Order: sequence, then structure tokens, then C-alpha cells
Amino acid sequence: MLKKIRVSIVDDQPLFQDGIVHTLDTQLDIEVVGQGASKKDAVLIAQENAPDLIVIGMSEPNDGLEIFDALVASYPSIKILLLSDMSDEDRICDAIMRGLHGYLPKSTSGSGLVDAVRALDQGIGCISPTLALRLLMHKQSDPGMIKPRDRLSILTPRERQILSMLAGGLSNRQIGNKLDLSEGTIKYYVTSVMQKIRVRNRVEAALFARSQGVVYQDVNARSALRIDCGIISGSVAEFRPEVQS
Repeated sequence: MLKKIRVSIVDDQPLFQDGIVHTLDTQLDIEVVGQGASKKDAVLIAQENAPDLIVIGMSEPNDGLEIFDALVASYPSIKILLLSDMSDEDRICDAIMRGLHGYLPKSTSGSGLVDAVRALDQGIGCISPTLALRLLMHKQSDPGMIKPRDRLSILTPRERQILSMLAGGLSNRQIGNKLDLSEGTIKYYVTSVMQKIRVRNRVEAALFARSQGVVYQDVNARSALRIDCGIISGSVAEFRPEVQS
């Protein structure tokens, strides 16, 4: 039997809330288990329904952060995705460092939202591309930035595998086909890898991989033909806070 991702929605705009519910309810692997419009509702939903994930989309962005603070204090195991058009990136970055699992603009497409929910369920956080780049640049300026070999060591086996494929010049679609994962999921993984190894685009990721001896060998491929340039594209990008062992 298919295990469904249990998702709750908290939004003070009924029409927007209904749109999110409809988008998620049409997916076979996602089940909406609660809806609310306030911080009190969110806490009650977390207590009574124990969802895997709560999507928060408030008309007043600060309300969304207040709900996040209330939930993370009492229910740290529940993943939280904030949908907002907040312009204060410093506050968002601070929330991510305190445990916010994902942040996307309210203009995110339905398919982007579904991909984000699935990624979060797999333990992969997600943020918008522009915010991902801001976080990356902030970490690059950190005087305590870790050494290249240490950066490589914090990658999971799957992330290291994907890094090797980037070094081999494979596109997101090609990587997804080989690993039997959706292209949207690969986008999240790619940005996670770039964030962890402190690079800004696929070219830098490939060069870093090769400098560390990470190579991709595919017996079914004739050769690695190219490396795509530029920052990762798409409506959403991924971020997972580092866990120091």
C-alpha cells in the first residue's frame, strides 16, 4: 500500500488555501489532513493530526514566521514549508538557520509545490533560487569556511553520486533517468550539493568534483559530452541545513 505524505495547510486567504488543497489532493501520494487560518489553528492541527508537513501561506509574512516559531518550539519533528512574498531575506535566512525546512514565493507553480512537498518528505529542504544564492554567497564569505575535502565529506552517498554525474556533464533529466527519480527531485539534489560544496553553478561544481578526484563512469555511455553552464534553473530550488556529526 502506498504510503501517503500527510500534509496540513494554514493560510488566512480561503481562495489560496483551497487552491493548495486542490493541488495536493490530486496527488496519489499526498493526503491533506488538516486546514487552518491562524497560529492557534496550526498548533491545534499539529497536536491532533500529527502531519508530516505543514504548508504555511499567510497574507502577512510575519504571521507565517510567528506560526513557524510556535510549531518549531513544540513540534520540531514536523517539517514546515513557508509560502510568502516576504522581502526581508535576512529574516528568512535566520528562520532557515533555526529550522525552517523550506521557503518558496507564493507565485510557485502547482507542480513546483508538489515537488517541494515530496522533497521535504525525503529530508531535502527547499528554498527559492534567489534566496539559495544569497545563502551560498553569505557562507562563502564566512571566515570559518570549511576546506574542500571536508566539504566533500558532508555529502550523502546519493549527493556524491549526483556530483559525479555533474562532473560527467549529465543534465538533470539524464541524471533522473539513470537514477529513476523525477527531474524536479534532481533539481533539489543538485542545489543541495552546490550549497554544501560552496559553488555557485554547475560548472564550478564539476570543476570542484574533478579537483577532488570525483569522476563519473558509465559503461553504457560513450563519453561525457558537455557541462551545462549557469545557475540551476526552475521554479524552485533546494536547501538542506548542514548537520555536523
